[in-house]
Amino acid sequence: MTVTARNRAIDRIRRDRTLVEKTRQLEVPEATMDELDDTVIEDERLELIFTCCHPALALEAQVALTLRALGGLTTAEIAHAFLVSEETMKRRLTRAKTKIKATGIPFAVPAEHLLPDRLDAVLAVVYLIYNEGYSGRVDLASEAIRLGRVLAALMPDEPEVHGLLALMHIHHARREARFSGEELVLLEDQDRSLWDAEEIAGGRKALDRALALRGRGTYVLQAAIASLQVDERIDWNEVAALYGQLAQITRSPVVELNRAVAVAQAGSTEQALEIVEQLTLEDYQYLHSTRAELLRRLGRTNEAREAFERALDLASSPRERRFLKRRIAEL
Repeated sequence: MTVTARNRAIDRIRRDRTLVEKTRQLEVPEATMDELDDTVIEDERLELIFTCCHPALALEAQVALTLRALGGLTTAEIAHAFLVSEETMKRRLTRAKTKIKATGIPFAVPAEHLLPDRLDAVLAVVYLIYNEGYSGRVDLASEAIRLGRVLAALMPDEPEVHGLLALMHIHHARREARFSGEELVLLEDQDRSLWDAEEIAGGRKALDRALALRGRGTYVLQAAIASLQVDERIDWNEVAALYGQLAQITRSPVVELNRAVAVAQAGSTEQALEIVEQLTLEDYQYLHSTRAELLRRLGRTNEAREAFERALDLASSPRERRFLKRRIAEL
Protein backbone atom coordinates (compact mmCIF):
# COMPACT_ATOMS: atom_id res chain seq x y z
CA MET A 1 0.00 0.00 0.00
CA THR A 2 2.85 2.40 0.88
CA VAL A 3 4.60 1.76 -2.47
CA THR A 4 1.34 2.24 -4.35
CA ALA A 5 0.63 5.50 -2.57
CA ARG A 6 4.16 6.72 -3.25
CA ASN A 7 3.87 5.88 -6.96
CA ARG A 8 0.56 7.70 -7.20
CA ALA A 9 2.11 10.72 -5.51
CA ILE A 10 5.03 10.69 -7.96
CA ASP A 11 2.61 10.43 -10.89
CA ARG A 12 0.57 13.29 -9.48
CA ILE A 13 3.66 15.52 -9.14
CA ARG A 14 4.75 14.64 -12.67
CA ARG A 15 1.31 15.56 -14.06
CA ASP A 16 1.30 18.80 -12.07
CA ARG A 17 4.69 19.83 -13.43
CA THR A 18 3.72 18.95 -16.99
CA LEU A 19 0.51 20.95 -16.75
CA VAL A 20 2.39 23.98 -15.45
CA GLU A 21 4.91 23.71 -18.29
CA LYS A 22 2.22 23.37 -20.96
CA THR A 23 0.00 26.14 -19.66
CA ARG A 24 3.04 28.41 -19.50
CA GLN A 25 3.39 27.90 -23.27
CA LEU A 26 -0.05 29.45 -23.66
CA GLU A 27 0.72 32.23 -21.16
CA VAL A 28 -2.42 31.49 -19.16
CA PRO A 29 -3.08 31.23 -15.41
CA GLU A 30 -1.46 28.10 -14.03
CA ALA A 31 -3.50 25.62 -12.07
CA THR A 32 -2.72 25.36 -8.40
CA MET A 33 -2.19 22.10 -6.56
CA ASP A 34 -5.62 22.50 -4.96
CA GLU A 35 -7.27 22.78 -8.39
CA LEU A 36 -5.69 19.55 -9.62
CA ASP A 37 -8.10 17.06 -8.10
CA ASP A 38 -7.61 13.34 -8.45
CA THR A 39 -8.61 12.29 -11.92
CA VAL A 40 -9.83 9.12 -13.60
CA ILE A 41 -7.69 9.95 -16.65
CA GLU A 42 -4.62 7.77 -16.36
CA ASP A 43 -2.96 8.96 -19.58
CA GLU A 44 -0.97 12.16 -19.09
CA ARG A 45 -1.38 13.58 -22.59
CA LEU A 46 -5.12 12.90 -22.70
CA GLU A 47 -5.43 14.45 -19.26
CA LEU A 48 -3.75 17.60 -20.56
CA ILE A 49 -5.98 17.70 -23.63
CA PHE A 50 -9.09 17.57 -21.43
CA THR A 51 -7.56 20.31 -19.28
CA CYS A 52 -6.95 22.66 -22.22
CA CYS A 53 -10.38 22.08 -23.79
CA HIS A 54 -12.15 24.53 -21.48
CA PRO A 55 -15.86 25.01 -22.35
CA ALA A 56 -15.69 28.75 -21.57
CA LEU A 57 -13.89 29.14 -24.91
CA ALA A 58 -15.50 28.67 -28.30
CA LEU A 59 -15.11 25.10 -29.58
CA GLU A 60 -12.81 26.17 -32.41
CA ALA A 61 -10.59 28.08 -29.98
CA GLN A 62 -10.41 25.10 -27.62
CA VAL A 63 -9.27 22.87 -30.45
CA ALA A 64 -6.77 25.33 -31.92
CA LEU A 65 -5.13 26.15 -28.60
CA THR A 66 -4.86 22.52 -27.61
CA LEU A 67 -3.36 21.52 -30.94
CA ARG A 68 -0.81 24.30 -30.58
CA ALA A 69 0.18 23.49 -27.00
CA LEU A 70 -0.08 19.71 -26.91
CA GLY A 71 -0.77 18.26 -30.32
CA GLY A 72 2.65 18.77 -31.85
CA LEU A 73 1.20 20.93 -34.65
CA THR A 74 2.54 24.28 -35.84
CA THR A 75 0.31 27.30 -36.33
CA ALA A 76 0.59 26.77 -40.09
CA GLU A 77 -0.56 23.14 -39.77
CA ILE A 78 -3.49 24.16 -37.57
CA ALA A 79 -4.47 26.87 -40.07
CA HIS A 80 -4.40 24.27 -42.84
CA ALA A 81 -6.66 21.99 -40.81
CA PHE A 82 -9.19 24.81 -40.34
CA LEU A 83 -8.92 25.95 -44.00
CA VAL A 84 -7.78 29.45 -43.06
CA SER A 85 -4.57 31.43 -43.56
CA GLU A 86 -1.75 31.26 -41.04
CA GLU A 87 -2.24 34.94 -40.17
CA THR A 88 -5.95 34.37 -39.52
CA MET A 89 -5.14 31.47 -37.19
CA LYS A 90 -2.52 33.56 -35.36
CA ARG A 91 -5.17 36.20 -34.68
CA ARG A 92 -7.65 33.58 -33.45
CA LEU A 93 -5.09 32.08 -31.09
CA THR A 94 -4.20 35.54 -29.79
CA ARG A 95 -7.87 36.38 -29.14
CA ALA A 96 -8.35 33.10 -27.28
CA LYS A 97 -5.29 33.72 -25.09
CA THR A 98 -6.51 37.25 -24.39
CA LYS A 99 -9.90 35.93 -23.26
CA ILE A 100 -8.20 33.41 -20.98
CA LYS A 101 -6.19 36.18 -19.32
CA ALA A 102 -9.10 38.60 -19.08
CA THR A 103 -11.55 36.12 -17.57
CA GLY A 104 -9.08 34.18 -15.45
CA ILE A 105 -10.14 30.81 -16.87
CA PRO A 106 -8.53 28.20 -14.60
CA PHE A 107 -6.60 25.39 -16.24
CA ALA A 108 -7.33 22.35 -14.11
CA VAL A 109 -8.12 18.72 -14.78
CA PRO A 110 -11.93 18.42 -14.93
CA ALA A 111 -13.79 16.15 -12.58
CA GLU A 112 -15.18 12.93 -14.04
CA HIS A 113 -18.75 14.23 -14.35
CA LEU A 114 -17.50 17.19 -16.41
CA LEU A 115 -15.64 15.12 -19.01
CA PRO A 116 -18.63 14.84 -21.41
CA ASP A 117 -18.83 18.66 -21.57
CA ARG A 118 -15.37 18.70 -23.12
CA LEU A 119 -15.66 15.60 -25.26
CA ASP A 120 -16.51 17.32 -28.58
CA ALA A 121 -13.35 19.41 -28.43
CA VAL A 122 -11.19 16.49 -27.29
CA LEU A 123 -12.44 14.33 -30.17
CA ALA A 124 -11.76 17.15 -32.62
CA VAL A 125 -8.21 17.51 -31.30
CA VAL A 126 -7.50 13.80 -31.61
CA TYR A 127 -9.01 13.67 -35.11
CA LEU A 128 -7.01 16.64 -36.38
CA ILE A 129 -3.80 15.15 -34.96
CA TYR A 130 -4.65 11.98 -36.86
CA ASN A 131 -5.36 13.91 -40.06
CA GLU A 132 -1.92 15.50 -39.96
CA GLY A 133 -0.44 12.04 -39.50
CA TYR A 134 -2.51 10.67 -42.39
CA SER A 135 -0.49 12.80 -44.78
CA GLY A 136 2.64 10.86 -43.89
CA ARG A 137 3.58 11.61 -40.27
CA VAL A 138 2.98 8.10 -38.95
CA ASP A 139 4.09 9.16 -35.46
CA LEU A 140 1.16 11.55 -35.17
CA ALA A 141 -1.31 9.05 -36.61
CA SER A 142 -0.19 6.33 -34.21
CA GLU A 143 -0.37 8.70 -31.25
CA ALA A 144 -3.91 9.76 -32.19
CA ILE A 145 -5.01 6.12 -32.38
CA ARG A 146 -3.41 5.43 -29.00
CA LEU A 147 -5.32 8.39 -27.52
CA GLY A 148 -8.50 7.06 -29.14
CA ARG A 149 -8.03 3.71 -27.40
CA VAL A 150 -7.50 5.41 -24.05
CA LEU A 151 -10.64 7.50 -24.62
CA ALA A 152 -12.67 4.37 -25.46
CA ALA A 153 -11.57 2.76 -22.20
CA LEU A 154 -12.27 5.96 -20.24
CA MET A 155 -15.71 6.64 -21.77
CA PRO A 156 -16.97 3.24 -23.01
CA ASP A 157 -20.60 4.35 -23.43
CA GLU A 158 -19.90 7.30 -25.74
CA PRO A 159 -20.66 6.22 -29.34
CA GLU A 160 -18.69 9.04 -30.96
CA VAL A 161 -15.53 7.90 -29.14
CA HIS A 162 -15.89 4.44 -30.69
CA GLY A 163 -16.81 6.01 -34.02
CA LEU A 164 -13.62 8.06 -34.11
CA LEU A 165 -11.51 5.08 -33.07
CA ALA A 166 -13.10 2.99 -35.83
CA LEU A 167 -12.52 5.72 -38.41
CA MET A 168 -8.84 6.07 -37.54
CA HIS A 169 -8.22 2.32 -37.48
CA ILE A 170 -9.84 1.70 -40.88
CA HIS A 171 -7.99 4.55 -42.56
CA HIS A 172 -4.71 3.63 -40.88
CA ALA A 173 -5.06 0.04 -42.11
CA ARG A 174 -4.44 1.32 -45.66
CA ARG A 175 -1.30 3.30 -44.84
CA GLU A 176 1.13 0.93 -46.61
CA ALA A 177 -0.89 1.08 -49.83
CA ARG A 178 -1.44 4.84 -50.03
CA PHE A 179 2.01 5.49 -51.42
CA SER A 180 4.20 3.67 -53.93
CA GLY A 181 7.71 4.95 -53.25
CA GLU A 182 7.19 8.70 -53.40
CA GLU A 183 3.99 8.49 -55.44
CA LEU A 184 0.43 8.93 -54.14
CA VAL A 185 -1.90 6.00 -54.94
CA LEU A 186 -5.67 6.57 -55.16
CA LEU A 187 -8.09 4.24 -53.36
CA GLU A 188 -9.20 2.41 -56.51
CA ASP A 189 -5.57 1.73 -57.49
CA GLN A 190 -4.30 0.54 -54.11
CA ASP A 191 -2.89 -2.95 -53.62
CA ARG A 192 -5.37 -4.46 -51.17
CA SER A 193 -2.88 -7.13 -50.14
CA LEU A 194 -1.00 -4.33 -48.36
CA TRP A 195 -4.03 -3.42 -46.25
CA ASP A 196 -3.91 -4.51 -42.61
CA ALA A 197 -6.90 -6.88 -42.37
CA GLU A 198 -6.58 -7.21 -38.60
CA GLU A 199 -6.73 -3.45 -38.12
CA ILE A 200 -9.75 -3.19 -40.43
CA ALA A 201 -11.47 -5.86 -38.32
CA GLY A 202 -10.61 -3.92 -35.17
CA GLY A 203 -12.05 -0.76 -36.69
CA ARG A 204 -15.24 -2.51 -37.67
CA LYS A 205 -15.56 -3.94 -34.17
CA ALA A 206 -15.35 -0.41 -32.76
CA LEU A 207 -17.95 0.72 -35.32
CA ASP A 208 -20.28 -2.11 -34.25
CA ARG A 209 -19.95 -0.91 -30.66
CA ALA A 210 -20.78 2.66 -31.71
CA LEU A 211 -23.85 1.51 -33.63
CA ALA A 212 -24.97 -0.68 -30.72
CA LEU A 213 -24.90 2.49 -28.61
CA ARG A 214 -27.24 4.07 -31.21
CA GLY A 215 -24.51 6.38 -32.45
CA ARG A 216 -25.43 8.45 -35.50
CA GLY A 217 -23.01 11.34 -35.04
CA THR A 218 -20.34 12.66 -37.38
CA TYR A 219 -17.58 10.23 -36.45
CA VAL A 220 -19.87 7.22 -36.56
CA LEU A 221 -21.09 8.22 -40.03
CA GLN A 222 -17.53 8.76 -41.25
CA ALA A 223 -16.50 5.39 -39.86
CA ALA A 224 -19.43 3.73 -41.63
CA ILE A 225 -18.30 5.35 -44.88
CA ALA A 226 -14.71 4.21 -44.32
CA SER A 227 -15.95 0.68 -43.64
CA LEU A 228 -17.89 0.62 -46.92
CA GLN A 229 -14.82 1.84 -48.79
CA VAL A 230 -12.79 -1.22 -47.79
CA ASP A 231 -15.43 -3.64 -49.08
CA GLU A 232 -14.42 -5.80 -52.05
CA ARG A 233 -17.16 -4.09 -54.09
CA ILE A 234 -17.85 -0.57 -52.85
CA ASP A 235 -21.50 0.49 -52.79
CA TRP A 236 -20.95 4.09 -53.90
CA ASN A 237 -24.67 4.90 -53.81
CA GLU A 238 -24.69 3.99 -50.11
CA VAL A 239 -21.50 6.00 -49.55
CA ALA A 240 -23.12 9.01 -51.23
CA ALA A 241 -26.24 8.60 -49.07
CA LEU A 242 -24.16 8.53 -45.88
CA TYR A 243 -22.28 11.63 -47.00
CA GLY A 244 -25.68 13.25 -47.52
CA GLN A 245 -26.60 12.49 -43.91
CA LEU A 246 -23.23 13.81 -42.76
CA ALA A 247 -23.70 17.02 -44.76
CA GLN A 248 -27.07 17.63 -43.10
CA ILE A 249 -25.39 17.48 -39.69
CA THR A 250 -22.21 19.40 -40.44
CA ARG A 251 -23.30 21.84 -43.17
CA SER A 252 -19.72 21.46 -44.36
CA PRO A 253 -18.77 22.20 -47.98
CA VAL A 254 -15.89 19.72 -47.63
CA VAL A 255 -18.40 16.98 -46.82
CA GLU A 256 -20.43 18.03 -49.85
CA LEU A 257 -17.28 17.74 -51.95
CA ASN A 258 -16.79 14.19 -50.71
CA ARG A 259 -20.43 13.45 -51.52
CA ALA A 260 -19.79 14.67 -55.04
CA VAL A 261 -16.89 12.24 -55.39
CA ALA A 262 -19.12 9.37 -54.27
CA VAL A 263 -21.86 10.45 -56.68
CA ALA A 264 -19.31 10.43 -59.52
CA GLN A 265 -18.02 7.01 -58.50
CA ALA A 266 -21.61 5.78 -58.57
CA GLY A 267 -21.75 6.82 -62.23
CA SER A 268 -23.29 10.31 -62.19
CA THR A 269 -20.38 12.53 -63.25
CA GLU A 270 -22.50 15.44 -64.45
CA GLN A 271 -24.53 15.48 -61.22
CA ALA A 272 -21.27 15.39 -59.24
CA LEU A 273 -19.94 18.38 -61.18
CA GLU A 274 -23.15 20.31 -60.46
CA ILE A 275 -22.57 19.76 -56.73
CA VAL A 276 -18.93 20.87 -56.98
CA GLU A 277 -19.75 24.02 -58.96
CA GLN A 278 -21.98 25.23 -56.11
CA LEU A 279 -19.28 25.01 -53.43
CA THR A 280 -17.37 28.06 -52.17
CA LEU A 281 -13.93 26.58 -51.51
CA GLU A 282 -11.80 28.69 -53.81
CA ASP A 283 -8.56 28.18 -51.86
CA TYR A 284 -9.13 24.48 -51.18
CA GLN A 285 -6.82 22.32 -53.27
CA TYR A 286 -9.09 19.29 -53.34
CA LEU A 287 -12.05 21.21 -54.76
CA HIS A 288 -9.99 22.05 -57.83
CA SER A 289 -8.45 18.59 -58.22
CA THR A 290 -11.90 16.99 -57.88
CA ARG A 291 -13.42 19.43 -60.35
CA ALA A 292 -10.53 18.75 -62.73
CA GLU A 293 -11.07 15.00 -62.57
CA LEU A 294 -14.79 15.38 -63.27
CA LEU A 295 -14.11 17.69 -66.22
CA ARG A 296 -11.56 15.18 -67.54
CA ARG A 297 -14.13 12.39 -67.40
CA LEU A 298 -16.56 14.57 -69.34
CA GLY A 299 -13.98 15.24 -72.05
CA ARG A 300 -13.62 18.95 -71.20
CA THR A 301 -9.85 18.76 -71.39
CA ASN A 302 -8.89 22.45 -71.46
CA GLU A 303 -11.05 23.22 -68.42
CA ALA A 304 -9.67 20.15 -66.65
CA ARG A 305 -6.10 21.31 -67.26
CA GLU A 306 -6.86 24.76 -65.80
CA ALA A 307 -8.43 23.19 -62.72
CA PHE A 308 -5.52 20.78 -62.22
CA GLU A 309 -3.09 23.70 -62.51
CA ARG A 310 -5.06 25.65 -59.90
CA ALA A 311 -4.89 22.63 -57.58
CA LEU A 312 -1.15 22.41 -58.23
CA ASP A 313 -0.73 26.08 -57.24
CA LEU A 314 -2.39 25.31 -53.88
CA ALA A 315 -0.68 21.98 -53.20
CA SER A 316 2.19 21.91 -50.69
CA SER A 317 2.87 18.17 -50.34
CA PRO A 318 5.62 17.01 -52.75
CA ARG A 319 3.75 13.75 -53.32
CA GLU A 320 0.52 15.52 -54.21
CA ARG A 321 2.35 17.94 -56.47
CA ARG A 322 3.92 15.06 -58.38
CA PHE A 323 0.51 13.38 -58.65
CA LEU A 324 -1.09 16.54 -60.07
CA LYS A 325 1.75 17.10 -62.53
CA ARG A 326 1.31 13.54 -63.76
CA ARG A 327 -2.43 14.11 -64.20
CA ILE A 328 -1.76 17.26 -66.22
CA ALA A 329 0.77 15.43 -68.41
CA GLU A 330 -1.79 12.69 -69.11
CA LEU A 331 -4.36 15.10 -70.52
